[in-house]
Amino acid sequence: MTSTVSTSREILPPGPFGSPNAGASASASASFGHPQTAFSDVDEIELISVSWNQDYGCFAAGTSCGFRIYNCEPFKETFRRDLKSGGFRIVEMLFRCNILALVGAGDNSQYPPTKVIIWDDHQSRCIGEFAFRSDVRSVKLSRDRIVVVLEHKIYVYSFVDLKLLHQIETLANPRGLCCLSHHSSTSVLACPGLQRGQVRIEHFGLNMIKLINAHDSHIACFTLTLDGLLLATASTRGTLIRIFNTVDGTRLQEVRRGVDRAEIYSIALSPNVQWLAVASDKGTVHIFSLRVRVVGEDSSSSLSTPSQSTELLNHSSSFDTLISPSTGANPGSSLSFMRGKKDLFIIETLW
Repeated sequence: MTSTVSTSREILPPGPFGSPNAGASASASASFGHPQTAFSDVDEIELISVSWNQDYGCFAAGTSCGFRIYNCEPFKETFRRDLKSGGFRIVEMLFRCNILALVGAGDNSQYPPTKVIIWDDHQSRCIGEFAFRSDVRSVKLSRDRIVVVLEHKIYVYSFVDLKLLHQIETLANPRGLCCLSHHSSTSVLACPGLQRGQVRIEHFGLNMIKLINAHDSHIACFTLTLDGLLLATASTRGTLIRIFNTVDGTRLQEVRRGVDRAEIYSIALSPNVQWLAVASDKGTVHIFSLRVRVVGEDSSSSLSTPSQSTELLNHSSSFDTLISPSTGANPGSSLSFMRGKKDLFIIETLW
């Protein structure tokens, strides 16, 4: 599998959406129309994808005619870009800046699903392009890296010059499972390994790889904490969710979603690592109270201070004192919830 990278001009430092110098470039290689120029509100628009930005303060919606960006608090549509050539299957934001990674839907005549477009919305043009021989499954962005996920391989590029940094072979990954940490002091990537039930952890800052045999069945879903120190995983059985230390691979905790097989759609950890939410095809969201503790921190904080985190990164063995498994019983399952324990809440959903 090979990739082709092209740039139309140097990548400028990203700025926030809506800054005064935003505007269309006359030399743009490709541009989106202004809001509602290609479609009216009465036209039927299909929602294709939804993705959060890195701090969960806003999200992007890929539609059959372009994409839209929404702010969460207060909730409002920030802007939209519409085009006549088709929609976008992947819209990945970089925090709240003007840079986006876009992958077209199958019917997009201008942006095929085998290409990743790095879009600068201030200049209203493509500033970089990655072309592959197979469909792109997902894209992840951090301040210094662009990660492109194909079904059997992951490419990691530098955000500064778009040079290829790493190629990672994976087991078949049609869902495009991949996570990146977003803390300023850590750089961690999680992806499927080469064996069933295995998760590969890349600690770029430590130049270290950890393979975690998380489940006997294939991996269905996983997520990292913002600092990348904890990993939560679920298998295709969908009954157990496990929490791991990403540095030494220690299993810190295990919670049971239920006894029946379920397809896990999403796993989310709260910033303070007190809560774990799991959504599945059963029409419910399970919320677990976790007992994984960060040593030296109170319940309102999940991270050491920036200076402490930086110091810990320089000594990999120090991670052992940062994260430890809880003492006491495992949090309640759906059965213990029925007996009245408060470790788990189950929320019925409408989908």
